[in-house]
Amino acid sequence: MNKVAVDTNILLYALDDFYPEKQNIAINIIADKPLFCSQSLSEFSNVCLRKWKFPKSKVAELIEMYLNQCIYIPVSESMLLRSIQIMKKHDLQLFDSIIVGSALESGCSILYSEDMDNGLIIDKTLKIVNPF
Repeated sequence: MNKVAVDTNILLYALDDFYPEKQNIAINIIADKPLFCSQSLSEFSNVCLRKWKFPKSKVAELIEMYLNQCIYIPVSESMLLRSIQIMKKHDLQLFDSIIVGSALESGCSILYSEDMDNGLIIDKTLKIVNPF
């Protein structure tokens, strides 16, 4: 079975009933216990707190839920160094490169993301897939 990672938008869509079709897809992806990194967790928390105005207690519950439902990957120094190379080579934003780098370092073959270039293959091993 292939290892799969998710971008922040998958974590957010799983909660967003404004887009029920995307929500269902995101929930199904999360049901397969994907990997996510601390960069995604930070972005997720920021959206929940600042844009959606969730109380901190609700955000804390959601973080705990994702830590239980998914596989959390902390960002290491080697991931950051690899992410910088990915950023330069593929002209990605640093934050996206960190998410890509963590997926690569974790041995993932797929990274689900709505925001990155669908179909892009990084280092001949990781494919970016827009599931929507």
